[in-house]
Amino acid sequence: MNKQRAQEIASSPVMANVIYNGTPVYIQNVDENRETARIYPLDQPEKEQEVSVNELIELE
Repeated sequence: MNKQRAQEIASSPVMANVIYNGTPVYIQNVDENRETARIYPLDQPEKEQEVSVNELIELE
């Protein structure tokens, strides 16, 4: 995923179907300078992590 699309998803009120390492995740915010996203698994909101936006996959 590119950083622009990750930013669009993070700021949208509509939930997008995003996967990280096979796990559905929620994108909290995107650091455009570092090209990273703050995410957490949908079923484990306490497990926040920062990952490269390139590692995120949006499912259709």
